[in-house]
This record gives sequence, structure tokens and C-alpha cells, in this order.
Amino acid sequence: MGSGFLLVNLCDMEILIGLIIIAIGAFCQSSCYVPINKIKSWSWESYWLVQGVFAWLVFPLFGALLAVPEGRGLMELYAADPEASLWTMFFGVLWGVGGLTFGLSMRYLGVALGQSIALGTCAGLGTILTPVFTGNTQDLTTPVVVGVVVTLAGIAVIGVAGNMKSKSLSEEEKKKAVKDFNFTKGIIVALLAGFMSACFNIGLGFGEGLNFGEDTDPMFRTLPATLLVTIGGFVTNAVYCFYQNGKNHTWGDYSQTSLYANNILFCALAGLLWYSQFFGLSLGKGFLTDSAVLMTFSWCILMALNVTFSNVWGIILKEWKGCSRQTIAVLLLGLVILIVSSFLPQLLR
Repeated sequence: MGSGFLLVNLCDMEILIGLIIIAIGAFCQSSCYVPINKIKSWSWESYWLVQGVFAWLVFPLFGALLAVPEGRGLMELYAADPEASLWTMFFGVLWGVGGLTFGLSMRYLGVALGQSIALGTCAGLGTILTPVFTGNTQDLTTPVVVGVVVTLAGIAVIGVAGNMKSKSLSEEEKKKAVKDFNFTKGIIVALLAGFMSACFNIGLGFGEGLNFGEDTDPMFRTLPATLLVTIGGFVTNAVYCFYQNGKNHTWGDYSQTSLYANNILFCALAGLLWYSQFFGLSLGKGFLTDSAVLMTFSWCILMALNVTFSNVWGIILKEWKGCSRQTIAVLLLGLVILIVSSFLPQLLR
């Protein structure tokens, strides 16, 4: 009995470590827009593309290489299952559309509310649709579905707080907190962003087998698939950014060599912080292998924590300044629900 109790405790400790690692990655992602504010003079399309080089190509490549044992290669891995590789990259292209509209959601709603609605939709659909698309519907157990419902409830509560904020602030106060604040337009864009962003997890589902099995550390097994998804997303974003460079006549941004040291540094930092969420997700899942429920629910956990930390940043950046105590109370209630949803499926299993 004593050895069994110890085994359970060790299992719970590993799960706790996994959740903490995912939380650290979520905090980094929610912080990635802070260094972007330090970029000087470049247009949105220019710095978005440059940070994307780091977020979607450079760092994911370094991460994927950690999953490759000595004497083997990434291209060998992808060539061994070209169908899975292509599907993974295809959903990455679709996810890229979500990434573009994701930025717009924050433009109209602010960091806190924009990320909350977009990531909430992404959390629910990404968790539910991945097993459906990959033919693993048996993974949608009752604890997983309940966890998703609770997560969406938390997002809905935060949405209510956002609506209360919209009604309580004057137009001048809204513009001061978020320059282009537009609740209706922002909600529509955020929902679209969430739906398309869910394709990231679907891509990971199709690329689940893209690793070297026992020769790859469990903590790194999803990283080769992550690289393919981000490559697909980079293609979508690069096409749009180049189009905007031409339309807005901003090609000259790239020739401002005097800004390279500052702008590339902060683009690289933003890219590293953004990629940390998926690096952390992969590492965290390496500690969750004894819980099939949490392995399926891990995407929802990451998105819920992203929302939580994005709202913490929203408070720090004073996006909720001027709101009533009742509005703040509703916001905090939503955050508590999200935090509870992160470990609720494990309690229900």
C-alpha cells in the first residue's frame, strides 16, 4: 500500500511539473507583445514578418532538431510519412490566417479582451476538432468535454466583463485604453481568429507520429510537427506582409540598416517568447504521458493559461482602468474559472 501511495504521489508530482512548464510557456507567449512596442519606425507588416522569421522558422527549427537522434535527419523523418507531413503543413497554412486576424482582434479589443475571445474559441475548437479530424474521437472523454465547457464558460465570463467595460466607458476613455476600440467588429474578428487558430492543434494531431519513437525524448516528440505547422503559417503571413509592403510602399523599412540592431533584437525576443508556448507545451506533455485525459486536454490548458496571463498584462497595461469594481470582479471570476479548468479534467477522470 505504501509503494502504491508513493507511485500515485510521484505521478501527481510529474503532472504538476508538466502543468507548471506549460504555464511558463503561456506566460512567455502572453508577454511577446511587450518587446514589439520597442520596435522603432517600421510598419506593422515589416516587423510582423521579421519577428515571424524567428517565431515560425528559426526557433521552431532549433526545437525540432532536439527531437532528432544522432545520425538521423529531419528531412528523413518527413519523407518517411509525406502524407502526414503535408496535412500538418496544410493546417499550418490555415492557422496562419488565424494569426493575421489575431493581431486585428487585439487592435479592436486590446490585449486582454482580444486574446481572451480569440484564444477561448481556439481552445475549445482545437481540443474538440483535433480528435474528430484525426479519427480519434475516443479521446473525447467526459472529463475532456467538461473541461472544455468550463474553459469556454470562463471565456464567456471574461467576454461579459469586456461588454460591461464597453458600456461603462466613454468614447474618449475607450480610445485612451485601446486606440481603435470597436467591440462589435473586434468580437467578429476574434471569433474568426479563434476558429482558424484552432488549426494549429489539428495540424499537431496529424503530425503526432512525426518523430523517431523511443529514440526521441517524450518531451520533444511534438516539435518536428510544430515546425511544419509554423512553416505553413509563415507562408501565409509572408504573402500577406509582402502584399502590404507593396500596397503601403513600405519596402524601405528593410533598408533602414541603422535600425537593425534595435529592431531585429526585439523581433527576435518577441519570436522567442511566442515560440516558448509550444516548446513549453511539448516539454510539459512529456510529463503528462501517464494521463491520457490531460494529453488530450493539454491544448485547452495552454490556451486557458494564455488568456489568464494576457489579462494580467491587460491589467498591467491599464486597459481596464476606469472600469467599475463590478466589472473587475466579473473579470477576476472569469480568470478563476479558467485556472480551475486547467486541472479539473484530472480531478474528474
